[in-house]
Amino acid sequence: MWASDAACRNLGIEILAVGPGTATLALTVTNVMVNGHDIAHGGYLFTLADSAFAYACNSYGLTTVASHGSITFIRPGRRGDRLVATAREVSRSARSGLYDAQIRVGDVVIAEFRGHSRTVGGSFIDGGDPASETPTP
Repeated sequence: MWASDAACRNLGIEILAVGPGTATLALTVTNVMVNGHDIAHGGYLFTLADSAFAYACNSYGLTTVASHGSITFIRPGRRGDRLVATAREVSRSARSGLYDAQIRVGDVVIAEFRGHSRTVGGSFIDGGDPASETPTP
């Protein structure tokens, strides 16, 4: 999945960890990611959380997409902040999944994300090993 993920790679998103039903990704807020209030644009926070959700729900090696996602912004991210998003599976039944993600700066939670997933196809990984598709942290 990582090899085809031009969006994450071009934004500078890093994969820190991926395991069954969980993923942790990071992004450093750059000058081009701040809005008119000189804080991180919410779209970048959503993209980071959504990407962590994507890697968590695809961690079983089955083609899974988002059917819904929402975010609550709690505190602003700032230029230079290293944002770390961790997504965790809440529920997975048949083809549907529910995942929560938090974005933190250090120990401070700055956003909460909830994503609903739908498995739409078979395995997208040769040999069925999700780790073979993601870089080793």
